[in-house]
Amino acid sequence: MLRDKKIGFIGVGNMGGAIIKGLVASNAVCASDISVCDLSAEKTLEFEKMGCKVYQKASQLCENSHIVVLAVKPNAFTFVLKDLRHITSPLYISIAAGIEIDYIKSFFDGEAKVARVMPNTPALIGEGATVVSVKDPVSAQELEIVCEIFRSIGIVEVMDEKYMNAVVAVSGSSPAYVYMMIEAMADAAVADGISRDVAYRLAAQAVAGSAKMVLESKEHPGALKDKVCSPGGTTIQAVAKLEETGFRNSIISAMKACTKKAEELSK
Repeated sequence: MLRDKKIGFIGVGNMGGAIIKGLVASNAVCASDISVCDLSAEKTLEFEKMGCKVYQKASQLCENSHIVVLAVKPNAFTFVLKDLRHITSPLYISIAAGIEIDYIKSFFDGEAKVARVMPNTPALIGEGATVVSVKDPVSAQELEIVCEIFRSIGIVEVMDEKYMNAVVAVSGSSPAYVYMMIEAMADAAVADGISRDVAYRLAAQAVAGSAKMVLESKEHPGALKDKVCSPGGTTIQAVAKLEETGFRNSIISAMKACTKKAEELSK
């Protein structure tokens, strides 16, 4: 369904750029069928070199696109949407945290079709995790088009919009937590004499392999953890120290803070 669609991106920052690169890399969409618009000429130049069309005005991009991805920061939404209120023909896809579908629709003079999506940056390498929410008048076929876009860069879950703020914490923002853990693991290894580059590779692969085990084995994470913890062994000592220092509580508290911020943005 994507092959005959023109897809426009308003904003080509980290997330918007990751989606474009993922789409092109997976051959889901030709670069020539993608258009971009951004205040930064330096950013758009990168995608122009890839073969994407560049528009100076967001309204021009929307008038020439079947699907428009709103990839601007939440604080720029009002500025962008005011110029689009008369353009209701595209299917709009918002990737902004905390911005609700009804709020976006309220800017348009007519009935706009809006999907709210929360992707994450691993989309750049085809390993993204994306949650999609829609409301009328988005059709089942249009929902499938949105899912097809994001399946090309990872897994997709369709959920009720009421869960979206929690999704920001568990998926959208969570790569940052994982990167911090990898960095900390590598720092500890370096302190024990392992070279920095090897430490990063070993830590990152351990995280990647563990995540794949959860997805493919479908076993409970706790059961997989128990299999690594031999009685009186090294791993159970590490786990005990993590419990002592509040590892689980730190993660849960961080995610709750993230969800709270998303809720604040939605107001």
